[in-house]
Amino acid sequence: MGTPDFAVPSLEALANSEYEIGAVYTQPDREAGRGRHLVASPVKQAAIARGLRVLQPIKLRDKESVEQLVDLTPELIVVAAYGHILPREVLKLPRYGCINVHPSLLPKYRGSTPIASAIVQGEKVTGVTIMLLDEGMDTGPILRQVEVPIFDEDTTGTLTARLATIGAKVLLDTLPDWLTSKTEPQPQDESRATYSRQIVKEDGEINWRLTAHDLWRRVRAFDPWPGSYTRWAGKRLKVVKAIPLNGGKKGEAGTVIDLQRSSPAPAGVITGDGVLGLLKVHLEGKKEMSATEFLLGQRGFIGSSLL
Repeated sequence: MGTPDFAVPSLEALANSEYEIGAVYTQPDREAGRGRHLVASPVKQAAIARGLRVLQPIKLRDKESVEQLVDLTPELIVVAAYGHILPREVLKLPRYGCINVHPSLLPKYRGSTPIASAIVQGEKVTGVTIMLLDEGMDTGPILRQVEVPIFDEDTTGTLTARLATIGAKVLLDTLPDWLTSKTEPQPQDESRATYSRQIVKEDGEINWRLTAHDLWRRVRAFDPWPGSYTRWAGKRLKVVKAIPLNGGKKGEAGTVIDLQRSSPAPAGVITGDGVLGLLKVHLEGKKEMSATEFLLGQRGFIGSSLL
């Protein structure tokens, strides 16, 4: 049971193993793009490519969906970013329970945005947790955990891809011991629990009164979605890549300044503390480009104020 790209490596790993996949559950096709055409989830596309049976119930709580799952007689259900909370009837159904591939070191960052949240908070380490699902939100006992470093250049996109690959391997490493009762589930320490909140489009709007380091982490955390954006010359300007710079630059937060040639960035923006160096930007109506290219075509940028 899974939906986005994060879940695909786990599906592929299971499909390449000795385990038999009775069915693949994923979210219903969604409208996307300018034409609002229905698009299948990455998991559905991967499952179809392998000739696997795909089921897409709108929700798992109705009687028909539960009965359909009962008819499959699953011995184990593997979940990875499915997008549905499994009801009690489903959790109790498989002989070996329902296990989840979660991209954080639980109990830290329970919820739907653990990867972006870890980057925003400046964590140096995250990881993958294989856990037994219960009726709570990522509260079940832990079967295995693996730590994964967060690099300075990591975005949510790059870190998600790395955790997905590692998660698939940890999943396969966990299953043999779990299925032969050699693994004892360990309860989570509730006193250390934290939750990741849902990210919305408005979170991408840059508040230049934050510190340069805060904004640098947010630029990375909101890549690829919703992106980090400000406004210049009446248009949306997206900051695609940036670097925090220490220094006593004086001026109003949001003011664009020219930087010395020895700086890694050609221009920066004064923040509440420090300067955010611009490396790559995307102006509405234009293509994404380096800050150096952008400055060549936008002479009035230096000295302007970003809103």
